[in-house]
Amino acid sequence: MNFRKANSCGTMTDGFRFYKPSPLLRDYVRYYWVFKSDQPIETYTFPIGCPQIIFHKRAALLIPELGTRQDRLTISGQVNFSSHIKAEESVEMIVVVFHPYAMSAFLHVPISLFYNTEVSGYGLENKTLNDLAARVLACEENDSCISLIEQWLLSQVAINFASKREVDMDRIAAVVRQMYVTPNRPVSELASIACLGKKQFERLFLAAVGMNPKEYARLVRFQKSLRLMQCSAGNISQAQIAYQCGYSDQSHFIREFRKLSGYTPLSLATVCKPYSDLFTSPV
Repeated sequence: MNFRKANSCGTMTDGFRFYKPSPLLRDYVRYYWVFKSDQPIETYTFPIGCPQIIFHKRAALLIPELGTRQDRLTISGQVNFSSHIKAEESVEMIVVVFHPYAMSAFLHVPISLFYNTEVSGYGLENKTLNDLAARVLACEENDSCISLIEQWLLSQVAINFASKREVDMDRIAAVVRQMYVTPNRPVSELASIACLGKKQFERLFLAAVGMNPKEYARLVRFQKSLRLMQCSAGNISQAQIAYQCGYSDQSHFIREFRKLSGYTPLSLATVCKPYSDLFTSPV
C-alpha cells in the first residue's frame, strides 16, 4: 500500500520529495520518494497496484488493519484493501516504487508471498539487500541514499537478469500495459498477448505481479476511475466513469469503489481530492 500524500486522506501536506530512476532502471522502477515529518501522522491509504521496498530511518509505520508495524526494511506487496496508517513519532522514510511486474526480478521470490501483508525484508535472508539497508539507514543525506539504492538495483540488473527472466518480465509488462487500456480483457486474451498458455500465464502473472489477473484488473479499474475523477474535477458522471473503466454498470462501479477505498465516489470527494497513483507520475 502507498503512503503518498496524494493518494491518501490525511493531514500530511509537506515533507515529500520525488526522484526519477536512471534511464537504465526506468523499465523496472517508476520513481522513488522520501518523506520526513517531525510530527505524529495519521492517514488513510488506498491500494495502488505497485509493490514497494521501504527503508525507515526513524519510526516505522503502524498498520492497524494488519495489526502490525513495518520493519526498518519492509517489503510491501499488492493489497486489495484500504488502510489507516499511523506513526506516533518522527518519520523519515525512503521508498522504491516498482512497476507492477518488476520487483520479483530483484528479490528472486514470487511477489505473491507479500500479498495483503507487510514483510520484513530481513526475513528474505538476502545478503546484498541487507547490506544495502545497512548503508541506507546509516546514510545521512537522502540524495546519497537514493544513489546507493540505484547502485544496488543496477548491480542486480547486471548480475542476475538471465535472458529467460527478461523475456518473462517483458511478457507480463506487455500484458499490464494492455490492462491499463482495457482492464476487463478476458484472461485468455491476456495469455495470448503473453504468448503463453492460460495456466502458465496465470502462474507467471501471480509470481511477478503478486495477485491473479482478475484481481489486479479490479485495482486497475479502481485506479483508472480515480484518474478520471482527478482530471475531470467533478465534471464527469458516475455512469461515464463506469463505462470508460470497464465496469458492467454504475452500481458495479460504486460497489467496487467502496470495497477498495472505503468510500463511495461522491463521499470520497468530501474528504480528499481523488488522485490515481497508478496513472499519475509525480516526476
